[in-house]
Amino acid sequence: MNYAEFQQLVKVSKQDICRESFAENRKKIKVKKEKTVVKNLERIFDATLKISNEKGFQAMSMRDLSRETGLSLGALYGYFSSKEELLDMLQRQGRTITKRILEEHINSEVEPAAKLRMAIRTHLYLSEVMQPWFYFSYMETKNLTGSERKKALLSELYTEKIFASILKQGQEKGVFVSRDHQIGAGAIKAMLQDWYLKRRKYARRKVTVDRYASFVLEFVEAFYLTSNVTTQLFRLKTEG
Repeated sequence: MNYAEFQQLVKVSKQDICRESFAENRKKIKVKKEKTVVKNLERIFDATLKISNEKGFQAMSMRDLSRETGLSLGALYGYFSSKEELLDMLQRQGRTITKRILEEHINSEVEPAAKLRMAIRTHLYLSEVMQPWFYFSYMETKNLTGSERKKALLSELYTEKIFASILKQGQEKGVFVSRDHQIGAGAIKAMLQDWYLKRRKYARRKVTVDRYASFVLEFVEAFYLTSNVTTQLFRLKTEG
């Protein structure tokens, strides 16, 4: 699966994200016409990510958001009661979508090596589709407090646990070399984060997400796959 195929399989449009957010927050949102809500939530979320990724969410004022969206302060408060509620809506929706798509794709595979490849590709492709949100989520974690910070940190650990679980399963089946699966999972997550945190660097070097995915896979497989599995994979590639 390459990035183009992923985009065909997974429809993660801004409209879909906003539609899901409206469904989840229907009781809180004062505006009831779905078409209007979806259109304005898209403007609100885009503006929040843009301003936050430039100056930080905490520094963003409601007047900043009003100017960027073209919506009055009164109109904005029809969708959320405070900046904290807006942050919760944005973070929760991103986490929900990421978790659902990751689990769907990983569970479509049976063998550990295939699961690992699918997990790496899916995470990278998702972070390409939703790059502003991934960047925002990572950068804003340090500024969060209380329950929101806890949720963000748990989300961070969630994806690491996915990789750690796959690596452990592969080691138990003799597919992967026996290594510290928790440290390995953290190293994989760091490579995936580098893609969306330093996107401009890779863009300047004309590195595509498919090329980066292939590099990460080759790097991880060279470190983890046993010689028998490597030989089998090479044979399958040459025969195919």
